[in-house]
Amino acid sequence: MYPITPIHSQKHLIPILFENEAHQFISIHIVFDNQDATLAHLLNILRLTRLGNTIKYPNGYNQKMRILFVTDARSPISQNWIKHFIKQGYEIYIASTFDVELDFPARLEFTPVAFSAAKKKNSAPSSASSVTLGFRTIFRQWLGPLTIPSSARKLRKFIQEVKPDLIHAMRIPYEGMLTTKALVGARSSRPIPFIVSVWGNDFTLHAPSTPLMKSYTKFVLQNVTALHSDTNRDIKLAREYGFPEEKLSLVTPGNGGVRNDIFYPPAELVKNPIIINPRGVRPYVRSDSFFKAIPLVLTKYPEAKFICTSMQNESQALKWIEELNISHAVELLPAIEYQKMGDLFRSAQIVVSPSIHDGTPNSLIEAMACGCFPVAGDLESIREWITHGQNGLLFDSNDPQSIAEAILLGLEREDLRRDAAGLNANLISAKADYEVNMKRVEEFYKSIV
Repeated sequence: MYPITPIHSQKHLIPILFENEAHQFISIHIVFDNQDATLAHLLNILRLTRLGNTIKYPNGYNQKMRILFVTDARSPISQNWIKHFIKQGYEIYIASTFDVELDFPARLEFTPVAFSAAKKKNSAPSSASSVTLGFRTIFRQWLGPLTIPSSARKLRKFIQEVKPDLIHAMRIPYEGMLTTKALVGARSSRPIPFIVSVWGNDFTLHAPSTPLMKSYTKFVLQNVTALHSDTNRDIKLAREYGFPEEKLSLVTPGNGGVRNDIFYPPAELVKNPIIINPRGVRPYVRSDSFFKAIPLVLTKYPEAKFICTSMQNESQALKWIEELNISHAVELLPAIEYQKMGDLFRSAQIVVSPSIHDGTPNSLIEAMACGCFPVAGDLESIREWITHGQNGLLFDSNDPQSIAEAILLGLEREDLRRDAAGLNANLISAKADYEVNMKRVEEFYKSIV
């Protein structure tokens, strides 16, 4: 039921728009005369036509479009993106590939794929040990695609019930693969516009890992309506995997961008040598090299402190700390609430990102917005944000010595840190502001519906 603007200027009239199960709309005008309510005016079945990013009905009635997100809804990245559209009044549905409870979508459907049903309900992403995550990634790359046809049948049924105006799958494996299979096999009077987001390592890590992963990646890109990526590099790689030149694409950070009410610089540069690694335990992050670099840094800066988020009780990290005798210099923290990460970043001088596969790491640009001096693995995607020696430093993530040298140079050069803080504040404002980017996303949605 939706309140709508009156057709007439008559007083005591309340117009209401009802939607039935067939997604037809019934307009009812209720006229109040003193204490009596009389049903008056009209009872019309209104069939919808689409215009821009709203549904436009006869007589000027408008309703925001119905969007279905296919995503790991546990992810803060997904939630940050989706909540923008909730706030703007869109009708939001979610097909989550992992079991989770959320109170903000109109409807949430658990649609497991690639053995995601094995995870406990509401478990955090990347909550397993490094060894388990590595094995799980390989296992899913080889066998996960085999689960897509059966999972697609469940998603197809959900799509038929929801009748979305737009579908957005957030990640190629396995959400994009699942959605493409569901749509290609559907019998529909009209094709549903379908966007897929490319997240950091979809092309560099997952797509070439197995023949089926490569085949499904091409399948997605040949059938998708439009593409969203967090780097220009991945738009180029998408073309190599078959994404047509004539189709639309958009580049914005994967979570929508940096929220300047949470991530902003401190009043003064941090004086103490505090280094933060916010990347947690991931198969594509060389945490081993990072920990091996710590003793090399402590040789010159024995008072340096290293903070590692999402690593508390991580057995492999504890083993490295013990073997390297660095427990006095390292603090392993649990996963930190998104709203509290800004304060943590503002307490550090340097942020470290030792990844070997990546897109735009949200934690990296959020740290840069908070004045942290960035040192990161030398990847094409990272070079879209960091110019070596100007607003940060790049290193070889496989080499502890290279990581240590970058950290040491960052600690030694206050002038470099100060200049970089100014450059990065301007860079984040220009390229990564959340509100600006999400308005661009809305226009992008509007252009394909």
